[in-house]
Amino acid sequence: MNAPFVSVDDLRTELAAEQPPVVLDIRWSLGGAPGNLEFAAGHVPGAVYVDLDSDLADPPGARGRHPLPDPRRFAAAMRRAGVALDRRVVVTDGGDGAFAARAWWLLRHHGHDDVRLLDGGFAAWRDSGAEVATGGQAPAYSDDGPATEWPFTADVARNAVLDADSAGALARAGVLLDARAPARYAGEVEPVDTAAGHIPGAINAPTGMALDPSGRFLGREELIRRYADLDIAPGASVGAYCGSGVTATHTILVLHSIGVDAALYPGSWSEWITDPARPIATTSKPG
Repeated sequence: MNAPFVSVDDLRTELAAEQPPVVLDIRWSLGGAPGNLEFAAGHVPGAVYVDLDSDLADPPGARGRHPLPDPRRFAAAMRRAGVALDRRVVVTDGGDGAFAARAWWLLRHHGHDDVRLLDGGFAAWRDSGAEVATGGQAPAYSDDGPATEWPFTADVARNAVLDADSAGALARAGVLLDARAPARYAGEVEPVDTAAGHIPGAINAPTGMALDPSGRFLGREELIRRYADLDIAPGASVGAYCGSGVTATHTILVLHSIGVDAALYPGSWSEWITDPARPIATTSKPG
């Protein structure tokens, strides 16, 4: 199993090699500055900007706010970014990896085995004193991508995926993690969706529980301990969801790093609440 993280120092070394990895920058914020503007203000040299809304998701609708993208369209976007199956990929975002993890999950889902996430994201890169590039012009590739023996085609779908029914069943019979902030999980606030609360039986495991105060991932042993407190260990039946199926991939990446396979509920809360017959819990504990 490939380690899912790469440090700033190791990435600097790899970028100086004869065959450097493709670096994908998935800068995004809810209601904040557009990611392409943040990318233009500073990014890892050679990185390619990838738009979460248009490249890593289908348009919002009955399947939620960020449905999984059509595989052919996703593959075309990755080829334009220079991705190929025989070329290592590093994904990053502004900091904690909550959005970059979506690209990590999708690439692995569709057949790429060598994808890692920059620990600490662009913030860690910038703060280390590493070279920072500016400008919005990404490297130009044709839709066929760069010359490669193994072009990226997204012909497979490998990761476990839940729908609303199986997510609800897993919350009752296994472990379903809700990666949102505690106040949203408890139904105290809901700044985005039309209903507040969580899937009955789901356990709150906000993405921040895997990070230190600087936004870097905790060590393996500490991660194992924290998730063991939620009765999660290799072999457990685990799934994850969030507001729209994006930050839940961060939880899945962390679990992958400690040897736990977890399924993604892509529609997440934004799809769950589209059916008024589905139950909603509004407590600070699984309900």
